[in-house]
Amino acid sequence: MVDTERYQQELGTLRDTIIKAAEALHLPRLQEELVELKEEMNAPDFWNHLERSTEVSRRVSHIENRLKHVQNLHDRCDDVEAMLSLLKEEPDDEISRECDSELTALRADADALELESLMRGEYDDCNCILSLHAGAGGTEAQDWTQMLYRMYTRYCERMGFKVTVNDMLDGDEAGIKSVTFQVEGDNAYGYLRSERGVHRLVRISPFDANARRHTSFSSLDVAPILPETDLFAIDMEEVRIDTYRSGGAGGQHVNRTDSAVRMTHIPTGIVAQCQNERSQIQNREVCLRILKGRLMEQRMREKEDQMSDIKGEMKKIEWGSQIRSYVFQPYTMVKDHRTGFESGNVDDVMGGNLSGFITAYLKMQ
Repeated sequence: MVDTERYQQELGTLRDTIIKAAEALHLPRLQEELVELKEEMNAPDFWNHLERSTEVSRRVSHIENRLKHVQNLHDRCDDVEAMLSLLKEEPDDEISRECDSELTALRADADALELESLMRGEYDDCNCILSLHAGAGGTEAQDWTQMLYRMYTRYCERMGFKVTVNDMLDGDEAGIKSVTFQVEGDNAYGYLRSERGVHRLVRISPFDANARRHTSFSSLDVAPILPETDLFAIDMEEVRIDTYRSGGAGGQHVNRTDSAVRMTHIPTGIVAQCQNERSQIQNREVCLRILKGRLMEQRMREKEDQMSDIKGEMKKIEWGSQIRSYVFQPYTMVKDHRTGFESGNVDDVMGGNLSGFITAYLKMQ
């Protein structure tokens, strides 16, 4: 006996979720913006300004994809509605299985749309720059940094994001000391900004002949890449620019000229560097974008601190300085009741969705 009432109730819940998420995304406003941007693209001299044309094209693609995604979800709900009508007239096991499968897929996509609707930050839809730095722990920490780099790049691949490495410093024996990479995609900064902080690993070290348990630390910094149209200027007199030769593979031109660039913002001490591009001019442009993003990120943190002073002291949900601990030894299976994820023994789980990262990493091995 096919339970069409249950299917109908679940479909109604999914429709409500999609409608509420679409309202939160302000689709009418996005449609108006799309019309304005397309009118700008039709201007005769539009392609004469490369930076603006690139930004407008990216924004148009982003809006169109969002509108198509919402419309596609509505169409799929209609398809399920049609299948339910057929089931009511004549029960069929094959149609029932297809309906159940489509509802499961719709549920996952509707949840993703609901999550996307929560990203209402000023720069959530921007691309971003991620920087990983090995902390206390020596070679063990450098290996942990490489593990984190691999996890985040695999996550970006699954999300359909484009990853470009701007700068990487290999470890002395294994792993990497630091790496800076750019992530491009819809809501890249919105998805990754909560990862900022110190990550702690506890495991039996493969670099210790006595097989002792070691604790390693690695820090991750996330900064948005500001649109070229954003009015955020840097006084270049306050920036020290150093050039040096790129390390690693790169060809004769890259390794024989001072193509790598390092910029230091003297008042704040914030440093940005890039050596991935083939020329010093390109590295300067990328480095300046990274520096702008980090300065904007610091400005946003200062505003948050100022609001905290006004509201009073707010305790952070963390142990020590790390936002999350990955404890592989001793290893026990625990379940996060907020997310349903089963993972290793985790001291801290921030945001309720990162315990899945541990499970994903263990499956990669």
